[in-house]
Amino acid sequence: LFQALFNLLIPDHAADAFSPPRLSEPGPWDLLLERLLGGLSRWDAEHFLFIAERGYLYEHNCAFFPLYPLSVRAAAEAVLWPLQRPLRLRSRLLLAAVLLNSLFSVLAAAALYELGCVVLRRRRVAFLAALLFSVSPANVFMAAAYSESMFAFLAFSAMWQLEQGQSWLSGLLFSLASGVRANGLINAGFFLYSRGKRFARRLQVGSGSVGKLQLPPLWKQLLSVASSVVLMCAGIFLPFALFQYYAYGRFCGPGSGLEQAVPKPLLQLALDKGYRLAATDGAKPPWCSQRFPVVYSHIQDTYWNVGFLRYFELRQTPNFLLALPVTLLGLWAAWTYIIANPRHCLTLGLERRKSEEEGKPRAGFCCPAVFVYVVHATVLLVFGFFCVHVQVLTRFLGCSSPVLYWFSAHLLQEREPLLRSEGTDPQTAAPRSEKSLLCKSPGSCGKGGLENPVVRLLLNCRFITPLGRCVLGFFLSYWLLGLILHCNFLPWT
Repeated sequence: LFQALFNLLIPDHAADAFSPPRLSEPGPWDLLLERLLGGLSRWDAEHFLFIAERGYLYEHNCAFFPLYPLSVRAAAEAVLWPLQRPLRLRSRLLLAAVLLNSLFSVLAAAALYELGCVVLRRRRVAFLAALLFSVSPANVFMAAAYSESMFAFLAFSAMWQLEQGQSWLSGLLFSLASGVRANGLINAGFFLYSRGKRFARRLQVGSGSVGKLQLPPLWKQLLSVASSVVLMCAGIFLPFALFQYYAYGRFCGPGSGLEQAVPKPLLQLALDKGYRLAATDGAKPPWCSQRFPVVYSHIQDTYWNVGFLRYFELRQTPNFLLALPVTLLGLWAAWTYIIANPRHCLTLGLERRKSEEEGKPRAGFCCPAVFVYVVHATVLLVFGFFCVHVQVLTRFLGCSSPVLYWFSAHLLQEREPLLRSEGTDPQTAAPRSEKSLLCKSPGSCGKGGLENPVVRLLLNCRFITPLGRCVLGFFLSYWLLGLILHCNFLPWT
């Protein structure tokens, strides 16, 4: 509704972005759909919709991985096939993308909730984090025809399954995630850390109870850990490698006269913009002759000037200001965790703690289990701030890491009086009925009942503390700003 309103009221800026010509004449239903959902097809969404319609025709389309556009095309052809007559293919693709992203967003929020219950061992904080995810600034891109919602669902589900001990299912989900976005490769670190931590804990238990381990058992354990890590990481890297191989065959292979089959408007666009077509008879791209021909890094370097400190220019100041809130929030989360767990961070979480031996692990954002997630979020934050276009940092982190939502929920839960539970708040993820989460007042559900945090905030919004207003205002106002910028091509973006 908001994007349709902004689309109607604010004129679009003529940005120098990828915008292929429409080859078929739109009908009345196409025009109506474009007016209602056109704001969700801007910027990178044009690439995904174009790939779903015509495949990887241009070289720079290969920066966008295939699993999401394939899913959109499948949904448009299978689910929306009754709309073939009133809607052209491009309109059905846009509608399919919006429907798919609505589904994936809900599933991602559910997966984030389940992950929070397992890691944080506090259902209320996990519930708040899932709600904040649903209104986060990155949710603009969860609704648009972007791959963020699908990636968030796969990544959060994989993390949840890994925490549950389902290594193979987690590896499959991580592998699918790396077929959606390139930063899915970093998720291999979760497997490395999980196996390394388990191996280190076994050594500590063995040395404490039996004494020195015999050499053969140690080598067997080491070989088992190494083989499982290599196998899982290979599975995660496989979609990326296969896609690079596909791009090499498409753009570095012998010319097939494909340009003769490409419609003239798309050929003219390639000439005007300098786009390289697939499988033409001209000179091969320079990346084809490299020792390891990777089209992804070539596109980032050539088409978008992505690299270390390349974006640090005076004219990019507005984009750095746009990324400042999420940058500060991420740094605050990392600093809070380090201050609360200095020894745990220095030992990389590999040292066995007394509380774990006693069966009473800490709960909440500062618990030991959050360490690997904080490291993951900090690595993404530093890399995104110094090496990529900084304005994408919000969605880059928002669809990849649960830390921003956990930390924001932690701040609200710990420092917002309206959200503090009366009585004792369970510290573990013990099952609780939905009634206790949806109750409007503590007394109506019996002693110890917990009301819905949203209901409590809505009924008592005038009593929210300044910190609570800052956290909630960050999510809501920043979300609205991002929606306007995305839907209407404002010049300085």
